[in-house]
Amino acid sequence: MVKIGEYNSLRVKKEVPFGVYLDGGDQGEILMPTRYVPAGCKVDDTVEVFVYLDSEDRIIATTEKPYAIVGEFAFLKVVSVARMGAFLDWGLPKDLFVPFREQKQEMEVGKSYLVFIYFDFDSKRLAASAKIEKFLDNTIPEYVIGQEVDLIIINESDLGFNAIINGNHTGVLYKNEVFQPLAKGDRLKGYIKKIREDEKIDLILQKPGYEKVDAISQTILDVLKKNNGYLAITDKSDPDEIYRLFQISKKTFKKAIGSLYRDRLISIEEEGIRLRS
Repeated sequence: MVKIGEYNSLRVKKEVPFGVYLDGGDQGEILMPTRYVPAGCKVDDTVEVFVYLDSEDRIIATTEKPYAIVGEFAFLKVVSVARMGAFLDWGLPKDLFVPFREQKQEMEVGKSYLVFIYFDFDSKRLAASAKIEKFLDNTIPEYVIGQEVDLIIINESDLGFNAIINGNHTGVLYKNEVFQPLAKGDRLKGYIKKIREDEKIDLILQKPGYEKVDAISQTILDVLKKNNGYLAITDKSDPDEIYRLFQISKKTFKKAIGSLYRDRLISIEEEGIRLRS
């Protein structure tokens, strides 16, 4: 069954002067215009295509890739506003529609918004919604501490940054544990730090525990070697200075130099750390 708004593997049924027709099963033949047809494509080949609706609501196939597909969140820019809603650039010739009822506030041209892409079964059209909360999973999260997850930054708050986790739940990155610039719509890897009693989730961008120390230790050793074996930095140094040198938190730095000291790879002096010969 062909899924509109998603990628499909379809068989080439016949060639025509303006492209090829693909076997869409109960959706009938689906046109892929010439400009999207891969070189050497012939009848009975199977091609991976994105299926969507053109400006006349006809099912069309393309080898171009949109910024996101049905069932995903994306940070997209408004390119026009009409009486019924707004239109977003999502990387395809036909812009993505956001009905007014799916806007949190009236969208403005040139601004970008975090939206969820869905297929509207009532209108039989692809659409997006800025009311992302209703598309998140309200069931009890089953993550484990330290699990790597995919994050999308929703916004900044007094506590830090709210993020979507694996497209299902939301969590918080606390400001005092973020050591890199973040902006709304950023996609990045993170880790589950804690699931609280109220089922809310705390996140962190560095893997918790000692699992990361070996790689970090090597980074510290490399920086020491580049600086003639000595750095005027200790576990009492300013966190910003530590991050500038190693892109890690002060807590992680202290763990790493403790490990290096126990392994007799460095000596810890009053004003800095030094490679042992």
